[in-house]
Amino acid sequence: MSHVPKEHPRYLSLLYRERIAEGVRKGITAVEGIAAHGRGETFDYILGEKTHDFAFEAERAAVALMLLSKHPVISVNGNVAALIPEEIVKLSEALNAILEVNIFHFSEERVRKIKEEIEAHGGRILADMDATLEGLKSARRLVSSKGIFIADTVLVPLEDGDRCEILRMNGKKVITIDLNPLSRTSRMADITIVDNLVRAVPNMIELAEELKSYPERDLKEILSNYDNKKILSASIERIRDCLTEMAEKVKEE
Repeated sequence: MSHVPKEHPRYLSLLYRERIAEGVRKGITAVEGIAAHGRGETFDYILGEKTHDFAFEAERAAVALMLLSKHPVISVNGNVAALIPEEIVKLSEALNAILEVNIFHFSEERVRKIKEEIEAHGGRILADMDATLEGLKSARRLVSSKGIFIADTVLVPLEDGDRCEILRMNGKKVITIDLNPLSRTSRMADITIVDNLVRAVPNMIELAEELKSYPERDLKEILSNYDNKKILSASIERIRDCLTEMAEKVKEE
């Protein structure tokens, strides 16, 4: 990114695009991951590229749920490994959660490279894929018997509708980070964080440092007061309002 000055108004956006592109060049990210990133970036642009109150509330509830869980797991795909490898390791440590490679566009080489990328940033990650999630046809069915297969809560960064449904059917709680509140993933998850991954995970790291000293009853109270449908509704309303505000500005120009 040395060719783009930090003063550029779209510097951060260009930085994260370059990380995704570099992930593809390194064999970590699937080419299709570029399109997925762009789709999320569109929603983020409309939302003003900031963490809204509804997203922070979901992040807080997500951390509370992970801390209360006996076997929490964080799923890692190519986009996550390319965008925030250091931060996802820190989050796993703060929550005492297991990291596990799980990808849709499967190859043994990609699995190995994602694992190596996370390990290069000091993390430990499962990648043995010795168990199967029944009901899934895609490669996401391949999981670790020590991770997602026995997890009670799974954090699924980025859209992942087919697996989200199966995880719920298997009695697991699902947390997703998805900028599209209309997606099947967002609407099926127990907790939906409508925020950019690059902001949500650092927020959750800070929240984990705060909440892990809370007694169990306080964490349960955070969850009992959480309503995912209200969060989704608030995020959709905010998108509507942002578009209305943009339309009014265009008229005035």
